[in-house]
Amino acid sequence: MQLHWHRRDLRASDNRGLATAAEAAEGEGGVVPVFVFDDGVLAHAGAARVRFMLDALARLRERYRERGSDLVVARGDPAEEIPRLAAEYDAERVVWNQDYSGLARTRDAAVRRALDDASVARESVHDAIHHEPGSITTNAGDPYSVYTYFWKKWRDREKADPYPAPEADSLADVTGGDLPDIGDLGFEQPTADVPEAGTEAARERLSSFCEDAIYRYDEDRDYPERDATSRLSTDLKWGTIGIREVYEATEEAAESADGEEADSVEEFQSQLAWREFYAHVLYFNPEVVTENYKSYENGIEWREDEEGLTAWKAGETGYPIVDAGMRQLREEAYMHNRMRMLVASFLTKDLLLDWREGYAHFREYLADHDTANDNGGWQWAASTGTDAQPYFRVFNPTTQGERYDPDATYIKEYVPELRDASAEEIHSWNELSPTERESAAPDYYDPIVDHAERREMAISMFEDARGDDEDD
Repeated sequence: MQLHWHRRDLRASDNRGLATAAEAAEGEGGVVPVFVFDDGVLAHAGAARVRFMLDALARLRERYRERGSDLVVARGDPAEEIPRLAAEYDAERVVWNQDYSGLARTRDAAVRRALDDASVARESVHDAIHHEPGSITTNAGDPYSVYTYFWKKWRDREKADPYPAPEADSLADVTGGDLPDIGDLGFEQPTADVPEAGTEAARERLSSFCEDAIYRYDEDRDYPERDATSRLSTDLKWGTIGIREVYEATEEAAESADGEEADSVEEFQSQLAWREFYAHVLYFNPEVVTENYKSYENGIEWREDEEGLTAWKAGETGYPIVDAGMRQLREEAYMHNRMRMLVASFLTKDLLLDWREGYAHFREYLADHDTANDNGGWQWAASTGTDAQPYFRVFNPTTQGERYDPDATYIKEYVPELRDASAEEIHSWNELSPTERESAAPDYYDPIVDHAERREMAISMFEDARGDDEDD
C-alpha cells in the first residue's frame, strides 16, 4: 500500500505524485490519499486562502468517494502525522509533490527523517512547475536572475504531457474523517467573495479563457475592465488543476491561431514562465521572503507612516485607481495584475513604505497568495528584486488610470463614491481644488500625498541607498 500526501496539489488528474503512487500500488492494496492540517503552515495563512483550501478539499474528497475511496485527514505536525498514518495503513511508501519555499523544504526534510526512522520508504517528485529548479541555468550553471534569458530556454524546452488520474481499482478502500470548519482552524469566514474551488471549476475557467480571451491577451491583459485574464492563479496556487493540463490547453489554442492571436497565446505562456522563474528564484534564495534580493551599499531608509499604511489598506488614498485595486482585493480576495504592480509601486514609491508591509497584507487577503510569485512581484515593484523595476521609474497613478481605465469603468465598480463623477474628474482628482472635489464626489477622499513630490523623495532615497555621490 502507498500513501499520497496531498499539499498544494488538491486534484486527482495530472498529479505526478499521485500517479507515481498509483502505479506502484497497482495490485498491492492501492493508494491512501491523505492531507494534514499543519498549524505551522496555517500560521502564515489568511481566511480567503483557508476557505478556498477547504472547498477544494471537499471537492477532492467527493472525487475519491465516487471511486470507492476517501481522503484521510489529520491535524498536527506532519513529521508526526505522516509516519503515524503510514503505520496505521501499513504503507510501504509515502509519495508527495515537492514545494519550493524554505518553510516547505524544512517541513519536508523533517518528514523524510521521521519516515527514515520509521523504516518507511518515501519519494518526492516535481509537479507544480514544468522545469524543476536547477534545470534551466546560465551557461555557467548558475540560476537566472534575469527573466528574458530564462524565458527563451523555458519556451524551447519540451513539456511533459498531463499525468492520468488513478483508476478506481488503484485507490485503497478507506474511510476518511470529516473536514474541519474554518472556525476549527482558527479563522473567521472571509468577507471576500472567494472563487469556486475544485478541478471542475478550474477546468471551466481554463476552457472559457482558451475559447476567447487568450486570443486577445497580449492587447487586453493590462486593462482590468476587459476581462482578459485567465483567473487561474488560485487554481495554480492550490493545484486544483495541473500545470501540464493548462499548458496543453494553450497549445491546442495556439494550433488554431496565427498572427496577433498566436502572439497572444505565447504571451500568456510567458506568464506561466514568470511563475516558474520566481519559483526558481525562491528555491535558490529562500531568504528573499524577508530580505531584499538586490543589495544596496546602504540600507533603504523606508518611512514609518501608520496612517498612510492604513489608508492604503482600506483603499482610501485619494488616488482612484489605487483605491479601486485595494478594494477589489477586499471584495474578491483577488486583484488584477496591473493593479498589483500599481498599488505596490504606490506603497513603496509614493508612501515610501517597506515592501514587506504590502507583502504581508497580500498574504493575508489574497486567495491566490503564492510565496514565490507575490514576493517576486513586490520586490520587482520596490526595485529590490530580480530583474526589478529601476528605482527611477515610478508609476504615476494618474497616468496609469488614464491609460488602463480611460472611462473609469473599473474605478467606478469598486469605488462607489466616484460613480457620479466624470472620468475626467476622476483622472484629474489630485489636480482638482477642494471645492471641485467636494462638488464631484463629496464622500471620496483627498489625496494623502503629492505624487510628484514623493517621486523625487523616492529617487533620492534610493540614490542614498546606492551611495551615489551628490557631486558626481
